[in-house]
Amino acid sequence: MTERLWAPWRMQYVSSTRDKPEGCLFCQRAQEPCSAENMVLWRDEHALVMLNAFPYTNGHLMVAPVRHTADLNDLSDAELLAVAHFVRECVNLLREAYRPDGFNIGVNLGRAAGAGIEDHIHWHIVPRWNGDTNFMPVLADVRVIPDSLENTYTKLRQVLSQRDGNRPDP
Repeated sequence: MTERLWAPWRMQYVSSTRDKPEGCLFCQRAQEPCSAENMVLWRDEHALVMLNAFPYTNGHLMVAPVRHTADLNDLSDAELLAVAHFVRECVNLLREAYRPDGFNIGVNLGRAAGAGIEDHIHWHIVPRWNGDTNFMPVLADVRVIPDSLENTYTKLRQVLSQRDGNRPDP
């Protein structure tokens, strides 16, 4: 008997890499209100925070400048500072919501570096737990994500709403 592991979310990802939507995802999301539908958690005039639709782990967030650019050198000091503040705030939010043991934080500049959206620079904040990697990504090219994007968004918004006056506003 053949064992099967179903990963229906994977088809959306495979299809999305073939049929790229028109326009820039980050530019589109920057113009929309924060919501579970678009997965934008918060933003200000310079940067935004949103969930990754194809996460490596629960709580995988992305921070992008509002202004469309692929070049780190194009960012103004205010934009770079806003991104850095949001990255720090994402780490604090994820610590509070998920209590991870560590983080991977990075930016992929260009397709050769693995950028899925190469024309709008963005940072990934990936919470990590001791023992969170297993044989699935290696043998089956499948990641086991224990919670839905909707639940992750709701959990992070709840933590944001319970914070004091220093929390970022949507």
